[in-house]
Parts: sequence; C-alpha cells; structure tokens
Amino acid sequence: MKLWTRQHKGILEDLEKNGVYRVKEEYIKQKLDTITPFYLKIYKWYATEGSKIVKKPKDVDYPIWLSTTNDLMLQPTEDTVVLELEVDKENVIITDQEKWGYVVNYWYVPLDREDERNHNEELKKYGISDESELFMTDKGNFYPLLRDKTKKSWSRLFDDSIRLCDLTQATLWEIKKEWIVNIVHYKDE
Repeated sequence: MKLWTRQHKGILEDLEKNGVYRVKEEYIKQKLDTITPFYLKIYKWYATEGSKIVKKPKDVDYPIWLSTTNDLMLQPTEDTVVLELEVDKENVIITDQEKWGYVVNYWYVPLDREDERNHNEELKKYGISDESELFMTDKGNFYPLLRDKTKKSWSRLFDDSIRLCDLTQATLWEIKKEWIVNIVHYKDE
C-alpha cells in the first residue's frame, strides 16, 4: 500500500547510512518540545498495544505516523521532506483518526454514538465535565472505575469494526530505504 510521511530532512542521511529509519526519543523531544512528556506517555501505550497487531522490532520504542491518502498528507515545510512509501500491508497498522483523537485527549472510545451518549450521561452523573480530568487530576483516584473503563476503551482504536469516521492514518515501526518510491522536498517560494 502507498503511504506518506513528513519527516525532518535529516531522515535522508539516516536512511542512506543505515538503510532504515526508526524514531528515537530525542527526535520526538526536538519536535514536540514542552508537550513531549504528554505524547511520550501516549506513544508508549500505543507501542505496547500496537505491537500486538504488528510485531515491533526489539530496538524500536515509538511508531512513525503516516497518511493513508496523498490528498491528506502533510505538505513539506522548511527543513522537512515527504516520503512516499510502498509498503506491504502486513507491516502497517491502520487506525481511525477520530478514535486516535479520543485516545490522545484521554477520552472514552465509544462503540458507537449511543454508547458515547450513555458514557457522557454517566460522567455528568458524577459531575465530571471533562473526562481527561480522570487522568490529569486527582479525580481518577476518586473514580478509578471510570478511569479504568476509559483506558480499557482505548483498545478499540485497533478494532476495525468500530468506526467513528472514515478518515484513517497509519503507523510503521520503521522505514526501510527500499520502501521509498518518491521524496518531495520543500520548495522555498
């Protein structure tokens, strides 16, 4: 399948030298700066759960994010390149973009819209207006069953039978040089 990913242009040196690119924590820290701890926690969860779908190489800690359509791919910006890849589907994890948004925001991933309404009514009953409070504040200590229910629902990210939207995204554990079919460079206008 074809996939696209925007990466720092330094990836090209890494690929030339090693024949493979794997995300390192230092790259995430450079890119995300002050919000790094938040994303590292979610990415570690994703890596643990995602490796149950596609086996993760031993020395890989984090996923590489990709677009599944060229019309939704991130465009190159200064100091970046977009890699167009041709990859065997067995190496790819495809997820629903909206479900990933729920996980990133520490929200409950519903089975469907009715389940979401029921869950929101349950939160309202306990006076919780923002369910991320179950993870970001001490409210999770007072409502551990709700927090655990929410966290358990995140596994639905990998369940293709549950769809919240038609937009998808992909992850790989690594990019191999031979998978690259095109490189789009930033053009200064």
